[in-house]
Amino acid sequence: MKPLITAIFFCLSLAVFAQIDKNDVLFTVDNESVMASEFVRVYNKNLDLVKDESQKDVDAYLELFINYQLKVKEAKRLELDKDAKYIREFSGYKSQLTKNFMSDSEVTETLVKEAYDRSTMDINASHVLIRIDENVTDTTQVYNRLLQLRDRILKEGYAPVQKEVHNGKTVFAEDLGYFSAFKMVYAFETAAFNTKVGEISMPFRTRFGYHIVNVIDKRPSLGEVTVAHIMVANKDKQKDTLVNPETRIKEIYKKLQQGEKFESLAKQFSDDKSSSGKGGLLTPFTGGQLGSQEFEDMAFSLNKKEEVSEPFETDFGWHIVKLIGKKGIQPYDEVKAVFENKVKRDSRSKLINSALAKQLDEKYKVKDNKEALSYFESIITDSYFNQAWIVPVDLEQNKAFITIGTKTITYGDFAQHLFKIQRSHANKKVSPNVLVSGVYRTYKEDQIIQYNKDNLEFENEDFAHVLKEYRDGLLLFDLMEKQVWNAASKDSVGLKVFYENHKSNYIWEDRLDGVILSSANEKMVKKAIKLLDNGKTIEAIEAKLNKDDAQNIISTNDVFEYGNQALPKDFEFEKGISKIYNHNDAYHVVMVNSVMPKTAKTLDEARGKVVSDYQNQIESDWIKSLNERYAVKVNKEVLKKVKSQILN
Repeated sequence: MKPLITAIFFCLSLAVFAQIDKNDVLFTVDNESVMASEFVRVYNKNLDLVKDESQKDVDAYLELFINYQLKVKEAKRLELDKDAKYIREFSGYKSQLTKNFMSDSEVTETLVKEAYDRSTMDINASHVLIRIDENVTDTTQVYNRLLQLRDRILKEGYAPVQKEVHNGKTVFAEDLGYFSAFKMVYAFETAAFNTKVGEISMPFRTRFGYHIVNVIDKRPSLGEVTVAHIMVANKDKQKDTLVNPETRIKEIYKKLQQGEKFESLAKQFSDDKSSSGKGGLLTPFTGGQLGSQEFEDMAFSLNKKEEVSEPFETDFGWHIVKLIGKKGIQPYDEVKAVFENKVKRDSRSKLINSALAKQLDEKYKVKDNKEALSYFESIITDSYFNQAWIVPVDLEQNKAFITIGTKTITYGDFAQHLFKIQRSHANKKVSPNVLVSGVYRTYKEDQIIQYNKDNLEFENEDFAHVLKEYRDGLLLFDLMEKQVWNAASKDSVGLKVFYENHKSNYIWEDRLDGVILSSANEKMVKKAIKLLDNGKTIEAIEAKLNKDDAQNIISTNDVFEYGNQALPKDFEFEKGISKIYNHNDAYHVVMVNSVMPKTAKTLDEARGKVVSDYQNQIESDWIKSLNERYAVKVNKEVLKKVKSQILN
């Protein structure tokens, strides 16, 4: 046992010894240190996203990481980080990222769960709104009028009151139809969900004025649906512009009615290439998720599994939809992140901000300055409400007003804020006490949150990491655009030379120009062959075989390359009439007008791939030059520790 215990102790010692320290430098780029902890963090973060197994090798990934740091170094040398466009874009990214990291978690969780629960229901309601400015404080008269209207609706019904009071200017009485979470302002949504069916809420206020809401019905939400479809694209999106989309979809529908398989027809004729290979199957979706209301309405209207719709039109073309399955609302844990993002973009986010400000108030030990508030109340005059107020000349500009962490906000700062916002209080006279206390409350909250935003990078390690990725990523995008992407696309001479030197990489496989005649009935294909042998045109063949409203055969005229999904895998590329092939659960014959053997693509035909390959060549040469410009030194001892930590 003793040797075994010694061996175990030795292994444990190695494991402890191999752990990297936060101060370990993995490599330097011109004496600028890159920490081992950063490399390990990025490696582990991207491990599941890497499909190329070679990139999971630590040495291979280190090479990519060093190249990345070289590019960042070059971007800074070129001062791309000082470009106005870059600064503007980065500020936008930082602002959005900051929102994702700043919230009161307990309040956020409550609001997210509430929104999810509400999203499981749809409400049908009507309302009465009396418009009133959100700064007006004396609202008793409006409130009482709505109470009177509420009583009348309870006695007379909604319709007669609606007809009488609605003027579309100061009073709105409208039917709202069905809605769910996030469709209305939060206060209205809350009132609607808290009111029972058949009842009318008490008056409540939103930024638009005072409302009462009449709840007519509540129903479960539609949930999630999975469908397959066959699409015939609009003419402007088709290669074969001779095909009329409506005519073609009706031909396909007839074949379905004749018993042919939906999946097989989707593979043969659907223009949605992202789904046709899967028999038309689409990713499951919920109401409002797609860009076509017509498509959603049709999909959700199907009730029986395997039920197929009649042809219908959307902005994308003509469709036939088959119901695969339906399920109810998705579990909370699966959609929590989606709802959290919605909550933070919604008006209810103000509740999160208020809770966060209160939390940060304690963290930064912010204290109210009652003496200062009394002073500002004393200098507010009636001129403020006429937009004529000015900051007193004897105001002590630099006197401390609020201290938040290490930041001091002065009397002058708050006075200037009062001066700037006086327009929003024009002709809305209130007492100096009400004005100053209200403005101060919002101002203090905003300043606390702003201080947190300004210091988040130094207080939150996760935020700092993501922000650095944004910062460097944007720099690299601008650098790559300048050094590689634009260089390749604009260098027509270099592109042509590259193409000539690598022409063997851009080859057309065998192709044919012809017409495919398809049918689920082999006899129909045999009849088509006889008609072809007799010199009949494709149009004549379709007219003869598809009579009496039957859709027995469909033709597809195109240039087909070897490997095209419309062609059988063992298809023989020979001019003339082919043999009959059984492919995708149907029978096919191909009238081959001409065969084009394997040949090199022209530069224009292969341009997309040539440009991409040329860009890769330019980048490879450029990386070599960066390695010559900047000295990279890898600490091999630290690298051993990194490998040990990652591999164990």
